[in-house]
Amino acid sequence: MSEVEIGRGKRARRTYTFDDVAVVPSRRTRDVREVSTSWQFDAYHLEIPVLAAPMDSVTSPLTAIAMGKAGGVGVLDLEGLWTRYADPEPLFEEIAKLPDAKATARLQEIYAEPVKAELVGERLEEIRKAGVTVAGAVSPGGAQQMWRWVADAGVDIFVIRGTTVSAEHVSTNREPLNLKRFIYELDVPVIVGGAVTYTGALHLMRTGAAGVLAGYGGGAASANRRTVGIAAPMATTIADIAAARRDYLDESSGRYVHVIADGAVGTSGDLVKAIACGADAVMLGTALARSKEAPGQGWHWGAEARHRRLPRGERMRVGTSGSLEEVLFGPSHSAQGQTNLMGALRHAMAANGYSDVKEFQRASLVVLK
Repeated sequence: MSEVEIGRGKRARRTYTFDDVAVVPSRRTRDVREVSTSWQFDAYHLEIPVLAAPMDSVTSPLTAIAMGKAGGVGVLDLEGLWTRYADPEPLFEEIAKLPDAKATARLQEIYAEPVKAELVGERLEEIRKAGVTVAGAVSPGGAQQMWRWVADAGVDIFVIRGTTVSAEHVSTNREPLNLKRFIYELDVPVIVGGAVTYTGALHLMRTGAAGVLAGYGGGAASANRRTVGIAAPMATTIADIAAARRDYLDESSGRYVHVIADGAVGTSGDLVKAIACGADAVMLGTALARSKEAPGQGWHWGAEARHRRLPRGERMRVGTSGSLEEVLFGPSHSAQGQTNLMGALRHAMAANGYSDVKEFQRASLVVLK
């Protein structure tokens, strides 16, 4: 572990972002037609290692269905506009037209409407009727209140997603969520995060989680570093949590917990490096918010932007790169890394001689600075 001295009384670990590293081709190459991007999550065989982030600007019931039909998983935010309003479409139109100076305050007002149990059930049922994997997400704070609604409605995959989720939350004001008991009682695979350290991820794995989100999420729409001084250099974060996965596999006598990169995966190059660092899959926000079908209409925001007392995110203009089909599978008409994400992954795997995603986690990396 490399450390540097900040001052006489403080040392810091040297870490790396995606921009700091690159994949190094090996001596072997492979025909791109012989490369597979599929992966297995619990009982679900998925054709692409992509989950659409539970952010209102990214995932609606319709885009969750489209993601499922494309071979991935669309995760619906069960504390978002779709479960607060029977018809949120006018609000998306309004949010897209807000001036920057008023956007955050208006988001806080819009999201003050309470979540309704009946809408949670209706949205999940709409996705289920389409015949795709049903996934919904809540915050750690909302999990205790909403888990029964979600269990009654039925999900295939349950996601608990926050800026930081730990297995040992301390609170004297309310009873903290007992993750281990919660996961045991829910009886569906649970993905938990974000985690950014080896130790934090290992503790989450011990609760029985089927997957751990590596990173803080939010990506381009997050302002955590500016507001609270917290950041997750993603290349190091994923590599650390992949090491926790390896050690937990030995500790548990063979139980494999999936590592899902969540945050700063904005381009196809980032996606490639996330897998090469050890991720089994990626959770995409910004990259999918650029699709024509995205509810945000070229704008992107997450749960951090609507916090009532301390917003740690904001509405960001990300533009439109193409249809969801073009973003995922191409064809691409630019070299910006915003379209044909799976084509780029397949090309990188083939150029390095790997046949599947799991093998590609062993790819060689170099530090660029």
